[in-house]
Amino acid sequence: MREQVVPGILGLPEGCHAVKRIVLTGYRGTGKTEIGKILALAYAVPFLDSDSLIEQKTGRSIPDIFHEDGEERFRDIERNVIATLPAADAIISTGGGAVVDPANMVSLRKDSVVVLLTSDIDTIEQRIARSPRPPLTNLPLHEEIAEMLDRRRQHYHASSDFCMDTSGTTPVAAAEKIMSMLKNGIPSAAARADGLAFFRGGRLPAPVLQRLEQILNTPPADPKIRILGVAGYPCAHSRGPGLFNRLFTDFHLNNYYTFFEDPDIGRIMQVAKAMDVKGLSVTIPFKQDVMQFLDEVDEHAAQQIGAVNTVVFACGAAIGYNTDWLGVRKPLVHLKGAKAVLLGAGGVASAAAYALMDLDMDVTILNRTPANARALAQRSGCRWAAWDAFDHIHPDLVVNATPLGMEPDTRSPLAEDQLYPDLTVFDLVYTPPITPLIERALATGCKTITGTGMFVEQAREQFYLWFGIDITAEDLRKYLP
Repeated sequence: MREQVVPGILGLPEGCHAVKRIVLTGYRGTGKTEIGKILALAYAVPFLDSDSLIEQKTGRSIPDIFHEDGEERFRDIERNVIATLPAADAIISTGGGAVVDPANMVSLRKDSVVVLLTSDIDTIEQRIARSPRPPLTNLPLHEEIAEMLDRRRQHYHASSDFCMDTSGTTPVAAAEKIMSMLKNGIPSAAARADGLAFFRGGRLPAPVLQRLEQILNTPPADPKIRILGVAGYPCAHSRGPGLFNRLFTDFHLNNYYTFFEDPDIGRIMQVAKAMDVKGLSVTIPFKQDVMQFLDEVDEHAAQQIGAVNTVVFACGAAIGYNTDWLGVRKPLVHLKGAKAVLLGAGGVASAAAYALMDLDMDVTILNRTPANARALAQRSGCRWAAWDAFDHIHPDLVVNATPLGMEPDTRSPLAEDQLYPDLTVFDLVYTPPITPLIERALATGCKTITGTGMFVEQAREQFYLWFGIDITAEDLRKYLP
């Protein structure tokens, strides 16, 4: 028989209710073991440490496994142990590198609340200085901690539903805060009310609004659920809610994806931050404007592209990424080195230009406003020309990165007599799936790539950034509405 929770035990708040499973992630020295044991006592559930289970299963210490078999073998054992953890009624502590493996994230996130524990480098160094664990690099300890935290940062953010900085607190105080957070949620009553007012002022379908009213009620019916959504104006055409909510159901993730439609991206970001939103997909016309509201922008893509289509909110920071360029690049790998024309010069076009140049293509950008084409071409290192220059270029590939073809402007950016059979036409507009441009291209005998291909690839990357789960493009297509 389980020990009953005594109100106020160890200074923890009254009214604690059992949870299915709480998973603690984070680097060594952030307090996962100590805090996990306190939470297990307070909730009257078992505490399980994945590293200890590995040692029990193998009959060897983790330093010995690392020394004798190497890290790769250790990660194989770790994956198997994590896959067999109980599905409910437990507090789980994971090894510091477990979150890097997408297979572990599928197991750890299922029907769980994941709390990321963080600490500053000096605190971590002080706590683990005498640890028998083998070094992970050839660097001095302080530098190794900094290096590994930087390498794993994106994975830690993806692993987290909630964050807790344990640098200047005791394990009991940290456990108190975690339990209060899980009981009450992060957003204040005022933030929930403001969020409801925001959504009620939009054009949401009645079932969507009803679900949001349940989530944002005061007190919240489920304070642990996290909201995500698509930010745009308009964005009611987005297939994101249908796709991601199906994924959440199948992967047992306690999240809800909705529409953040408003003409002011500043207002959207204000509401999202106050409501402790987990992530946003950013669409027209905000992919460039959103950057001024971010705390960080991914240096490898978004800074060079100059546009963001994915925001991750984690540990108090709003971090911008660009996954559009991957959605453009992957269907075009077989055309590496081709002559390409890119139509448009906005945020999507910026990502497309980056992808085409990454494939060593000879790229010319065309736009109705030549100054915009020139600016993007200069930034991307390619050519530009006036819109009517298309007929003189005779490209192998044309990529439509304009909104033409999407409601309310359903025109094709090119006439049928401008197309020819040996041309590949890639329309990045994905609603409707078959645009007027694609219809004309098919009638002319062109090879065609629809915007659904881009949508699937970029959405796959978004899902990975938000949850650390890697799903194949083929499998993700099964969830499309």
